[in-house]
Amino acid sequence: MKSNTILKTGAIICGLAVIIGAFGAHALKPILEANDRVSPYETGVLYQMFHGLAILALGIISQTYSSKWISRAFWCLLFGVILFSGSLYGLSIWKIGILGPITPIGGVFFVIGWVCLFIGVKQ
Repeated sequence: MKSNTILKTGAIICGLAVIIGAFGAHALKPILEANDRVSPYETGVLYQMFHGLAILALGIISQTYSSKWISRAFWCLLFGVILFSGSLYGLSIWKIGILGPITPIGGVFFVIGWVCLFIGVKQ
C-alpha cells in the first residue's frame, strides 16, 4: 500500500469526523437527544478522529517501515472506523438495534490494527 494512499485516507477520515461531529452537534442534536444517544454518537466521532490520526501516522510510518504488517494495520483500523463508528452513528440516529453487535467487532479490528502496527515496526 502506498503511503500517499494511506495519508489521503487518514485525512478523509479526520475531515469526515469533523463534519459528522458538527452535524451531530447542530442538525442532529434534537434527534440524538430524543433518542438519548448523544454519548454514543460522540464516542463514534471521537474514535473516528483518533483512528483517522492513527492512519495518518501509519502513512508516515510506512515511509520508513515497508511491511505487510503496516498495510494490515491500515486495513484493520479502516474497517474498525467503519464498523465501530458507523454502527454507533446508525444506533444513535435511527435506533437500528441490529447494529449493536457490530460495534464490538469494530473494536476488535482496532485492537488487531494496533497489534499489526506493533509487529510491523518491531521487525
